[in-house]
Amino acid sequence: MKLKTKLMKTGQMILMFSGCFFLAGSVFAQHNHSGMVMKKDTSGHEMNDHNTMEMHDMDKMQKHDSTGGMKMHMSHAFSLSLPMNRNGSGTGWQPDATPMYAYMKHASKWNYMLHGSVYLRYTSQNFNNDNKKGSSAKVSVPNYVMGMAQRQVGKNGLLTLRSMISLDRIFDGGSGYPLLFQSGETWKGKALIDRQHPHDLISELAVGYTHRISQKIDVSLYAGYPGEPALGPTAFMHRMSAFNNPDAVLGHHWQDATHITFGVVTAGVRYGKFKVEASGFTGREPNENRFNFDKPRFDSYSYRLSFNPSANWALQASHGYIKSPETNHPDENVNRTTASVQHSILLGDKNRWLSSSLVYGLNDSGKDHRENSLLAESNLQLDKWSVYGRYEWVQKSTEELDLISHDENHDKKYPVSAFTLGLNRQLFSFSNTLLQAGVQASFYAIDKDLQASYGKNPVSGQVYLRLTPGLMRM
Repeated sequence: MKLKTKLMKTGQMILMFSGCFFLAGSVFAQHNHSGMVMKKDTSGHEMNDHNTMEMHDMDKMQKHDSTGGMKMHMSHAFSLSLPMNRNGSGTGWQPDATPMYAYMKHASKWNYMLHGSVYLRYTSQNFNNDNKKGSSAKVSVPNYVMGMAQRQVGKNGLLTLRSMISLDRIFDGGSGYPLLFQSGETWKGKALIDRQHPHDLISELAVGYTHRISQKIDVSLYAGYPGEPALGPTAFMHRMSAFNNPDAVLGHHWQDATHITFGVVTAGVRYGKFKVEASGFTGREPNENRFNFDKPRFDSYSYRLSFNPSANWALQASHGYIKSPETNHPDENVNRTTASVQHSILLGDKNRWLSSSLVYGLNDSGKDHRENSLLAESNLQLDKWSVYGRYEWVQKSTEELDLISHDENHDKKYPVSAFTLGLNRQLFSFSNTLLQAGVQASFYAIDKDLQASYGKNPVSGQVYLRLTPGLMRM
């Protein structure tokens, strides 16, 4: 009876939340374009097969609106000379060939885009080792909605407004959802272990301005409260290689956890295929109150070099000093180093594409507190069907996994490997909105010393329904 009541309440909430997509789809869908890969724009200008255009053609993507004024199609969030497909989270880059699932609307001066994802799922962790650590099952609803508004200022200025909201705290509670070997942040003063923390209601509220010096050179300024500094790759929930996977990566707090930071300012310069950025931001991770705005501190810094050699590739390397990220360890600072390679390729003129990412992350807290992580993930989309996978390797300490009572060496590191395989199928679409169903399983290889706590060869699985905007037609 308790499970039935919980399912009914969850279903009611998911219907309310999904209404946002239905209404947005109805409003925005009529403004979508008619084809995924466009050879010519409305003015007859050629475009390439990677859903991008040459830089010198960007200014030509203007047309007169009904009042005789000029209407600008949406470009990249931080460059009038780059395609919007390069947009990642924060100020990060993705490959230009990255497909986009979103609603879009063009007005006389402003352009708007909305995207997001809502899952309704049942997840069971470590189900083959009952009564062992991390064994847990739950109906959960991972979700987010992100919006962007953009307008040109004069001939060479670009103003961008962005916001992101998540109802994780309402749907999944303060401790988030079960996820074997995940760690990071707290609930009721205790570290979250074998669980993924919920995201804040307001996960991004940011403004950016970019000035074009020439077709090859842009200078930009980004400020968010909250926002994302120039540190790490595009956050997992926005990477197309993780498009159909509901779970956060186990190396989240080694790679891209700073995607929600309460107070950040980033300055960047792009020259051709390269971009250099530097950020000042708040190192402390969000507190347990997911509905407030945490105190801005600006006590940390980062810098990042991004390079997109072609339409199919995006590379970045970054480093950051993060002051006191964890509430339970206020005297511990972290030096984080990341590197990543993202690749996307379109496999025809329909909804067929392949996107992959390789990500490395290192947390160095001084002395022997150096922990590494590695991630490789891919998503193969074949119209209505999708096959996706993820391999993760991360070093977790005794303290990180709350195993201090079993081992007096608090700093001992345990390697954890996880392989995830999933299958996703589109059920139907409406108003440029997709309803999908999926199933996935995760298999873990762990150190022998962990088997006393977690059991042998842990396995986790889940089934889900997902609501997301359809492929944005170009």
